[in-house]
Amino acid sequence: MATKKASRKSAKKSASKKSTSRKSPSKKTAAKKSSAKKASKKSSSRKYSPSVGKDVEREMREMKRGKLKSGRSGKKVTSRKQAIAIGLSEARKEGKKVPPKKS
Repeated sequence: MATKKASRKSAKKSASKKSTSRKSPSKKTAAKKSSAKKASKKSSSRKYSPSVGKDVEREMREMKRGKLKSGRSGKKVTSRKQAIAIGLSEARKEGKKVPPKKS
């Protein structure tokens, strides 16, 4: 254990002497701790409201029956992912709890 501390100290000294854009090891450990806190915080709350799942379910049923159409073109939707996207989009328009789109 003492050798690890000694090697860290020498690494810090050498890192401080060099003027590079690398982060020091202490900042990396702090980032890991904060990300662990964020993960535990996220798991406690729902990302999607329960009613959003029902909306997506409804769109999936329409797609399977062949009645789901896309917006402007009016073409028949055959993709599962597209049906989910339509359900989420409609839920956002209604103001339900849905995370923002990834761009």
